[in-house]
Amino acid sequence: MSTSPRRRCQIAAAVCAASAAALLSGLITPADADDATSIDAYVAQYDHEMGSQIKRVEGDQSNPGTKVVAQRPQGLDVDGVIATATVAGIDVSGHQGNVDWNSYWGQGVRFAYVKATENTNYTNPYFAQQYNGSYDVGMIRGAYHFATPDTSTGAAQANYFVDHGGGWSADGRTLPGALDMEYNPYGATCYGKSKSAMTAWIKDFSDTYHARTNKYPAIYSSTSWWGQCVDGDFSSTNPLWVARYASSVGTLPYNWGTYTFWQYSSSPIDQDTFNGSIDRLVVLATNHD
Repeated sequence: MSTSPRRRCQIAAAVCAASAAALLSGLITPADADDATSIDAYVAQYDHEMGSQIKRVEGDQSNPGTKVVAQRPQGLDVDGVIATATVAGIDVSGHQGNVDWNSYWGQGVRFAYVKATENTNYTNPYFAQQYNGSYDVGMIRGAYHFATPDTSTGAAQANYFVDHGGGWSADGRTLPGALDMEYNPYGATCYGKSKSAMTAWIKDFSDTYHARTNKYPAIYSSTSWWGQCVDGDFSSTNPLWVARYASSVGTLPYNWGTYTFWQYSSSPIDQDTFNGSIDRLVVLATNHD
C-alpha cells in the first residue's frame, strides 16, 4: 500500500508512541508501519476515548430531550457573567479516524476537542487531520490528554501533552488543553491513589501545564468519579468540563458553581455544549490566566 507523506508522518508518530509491549507483541512493526489496518488496530487497543470509561461505568441515559436542555445556558459563564447562549461542539479521538469536518460544520458544530495523548507513550495518529481540519473549517479547537495517574507523575504527563500537540496560544481559535480524569480502564477506580494523592497528581499536572502555557487546563470528569477519587478544590483556577449522559447536568463536582463545558451524550458521537455565547468562547481561547 502506498501512502502520502502526510499519512506516513501520522503513522510514524503512532509507531514511535507505541509502548514496548505493543512493539514486542508484533501489533506494529517497521515492516507493516504503512498499513492503515495496523494503525487502526493500534488505536483500538491503546486509545481510550474521552468518556469511554464513564459510559462503561455510569451508562448513557441521554435522550433527545437532553440536547434541548444542553442548549439552555446555565448560570454564570466562564467570564463570571450570566450565560445568555450556548455553543455546540464535539470531541474526537483516534477511533474516529479522518473526520469530515465540513459535515459537522454544516450541522452547526462550532468547537471541537481532539485527543492528543495518553500516559507518556501514546499519541493519536489522526491528531493532525482532526486538530488542523477542525481549525481549517472555522472551528475553535482544543486538545485533550487522557490521564493515567498510576503510570507517571502529573508533571511528566503534562509535559508530554504540551510537547505532542496539547499546547495553547492566545489566538482566539485555540482552547486551553483539557485533562481527562475518569475511571481507570485497567483496574482500580482511583488508580490505587488516595483522594489526597489524586488531588496532588491533578495539581501537579495543572500547575505544570500552566507554567508551560500561561493557561490552566480545563478538567473533564464526572461528578461520581470525582467524588470517589478527589478531595481538592480546583474551581477557582480550572474550567469544568462535566460528563453526564442524562436528562440534566445534575450536581456538579465539588465547589464548582457552574460548568464551562457539558458532555451530554456519546451518541452518535460525543456531544458537547459550551455554557456561553460564541464571543465568550473566543475569550476563553484568547485570554491568559
